Amino acid sequence: MRVASVASQAGAWNARRGLLGSSPVLPENYVLFSGAAQGAESAFGAAAERNGIDEVNFTFEGHSDARRRGIRVLTRAELRQGDVSLAYLTKLMHRRYPDTPLFRKVLQSIWHQVNNGREVFVVGRIQPDQTVTGGTGVAAEFAKLFNKPVYVFDQARDGWFRWAGDAWEATQDPVISEPHFSGTGTRFLEDNGRAAIDGLFARTFR
Repeated sequence: MRVASVASQAGAWNARRGLLGSSPVLPENYVLFSGAAQGAESAFGAAAERNGIDEVNFTFEGHSDARRRGIRVLTRAELRQGDVSLAYLTKLMHRRYPDTPLFRKVLQSIWHQVNNGREVFVVGRIQPDQTVTGGTGVAAEFAKLFNKPVYVFDQARDGWFRWAGDAWEATQDPVISEPHFSGTGTRFLEDNGRAAIDGLFARTFR
């Protein structure tokens, strides 16, 4: 699947949807951008497949993928496009990350997920410093930096939260409002996190 072609089609649909307002939400006009990792990303992909939604899973040589549908192996040049200073990331996230080639590639692939999505959904846990746990918590910070709508389902608090510009605010029953959206999160997906992903798709594409 060519990402640019799908993007053009989805963008055109988004414009029509804005004009028509009450037009039905058609799954075939939506694209999930994710990473095919075990846990939340795999659950997002499975939900997309059940609902007839295309998925693009950014990965790289040597990565352990839990899904094969929509796999997009990033080249070395494409990975470099998403390169972020670990020193900067450490300051941004208030924690240290391993300076290894594998972890750098993980971060670079997350950058591509967020860069391609117009709206970002993350499953994890919000910490007191307003960051989200785990490596995929970086997706939430990228979304903030890119000024994209970002939602987090906090498994510990059993609820959805939306970034309001300076803090996370509780929100009920969000829906996917952009045809290009990103879905990522923790590898340690709990039952309520899986249900939250399924509910997100059910509300949007019912």
